[in-house]
Amino acid sequence: MSLKILVLTIINIFSALLQSNTFSAFFSGQKLITLNEIDSTNDYLKERLSKSTPVKEGTVIMAVDQKKGRGQRGNSWVGEAGKNLTFSILLNPSFLTVDEQFDLNITISSSIIQTLKPLLGDQVLVKWPNDIYVGDKKLGGILIENMISGSEWKNSIVGIGINVNQDYFENLTQACSIKQLLQEEYILTDLLYELCKRIDTNYTELKTHGVSQLKAFYIRHLFGLNQVREFSIDGILVQGKIVGVDHAGQLLVTFGEYTAKFGFKEIGFIF
Repeated sequence: MSLKILVLTIINIFSALLQSNTFSAFFSGQKLITLNEIDSTNDYLKERLSKSTPVKEGTVIMAVDQKKGRGQRGNSWVGEAGKNLTFSILLNPSFLTVDEQFDLNITISSSIIQTLKPLLGDQVLVKWPNDIYVGDKKLGGILIENMISGSEWKNSIVGIGINVNQDYFENLTQACSIKQLLQEEYILTDLLYELCKRIDTNYTELKTHGVSQLKAFYIRHLFGLNQVREFSIDGILVQGKIVGVDHAGQLLVTFGEYTAKFGFKEIGFIF
């Protein structure tokens, strides 16, 4: 059997399993809903919630082919059908205050790093606020959308994309995949299970013991931590050193003796 036929066979088997919705033991036993083709798993969950459709916390929505995936700052997330992990999890972190939104980001990012490190080594890092990098290459990303009414945190939709078996990324020179790094295919459902299991464990940790240990792990695995790097601030190139994040999730960067805080879109990494 040729390699091409073997790969196509694996994809077809995987698609058939997804359509059957037989996997149900994810995230504290909640349901995994798999869809062959969809614009965005985050949007799918939001639409169900907007129609007052009951959705249990921990429900996982996974797409074989996600047409209009989104990342931070409105960036698109496009991948080959059946090659990568694109999924969303519904959470209800009502135990957190609105001011603690970044604690959820820390929890999810740390969970992904903990899952991938045994596979890919110590080069797996979080590029603030929530991109997953291996060395200087982007492996994945997270988009967390919080539904908040006044001071009440209703729920959160956590979207995750991981490049797994894709070989080529058109016009994306900084992208990479697990297959490219390991020179072998990886079973998507195995990785999905490990990710969901780790998120479940850390989400419980956040709920019962707070964010302190997870935040310490997150900071230790920040891309560029304690390294003098070049950044762009309002179009001006400067050199600084990342030293951590504050309670609100702002990036802390030192410039000589001065430490500044930056929110999303206020500072850019130069490669």
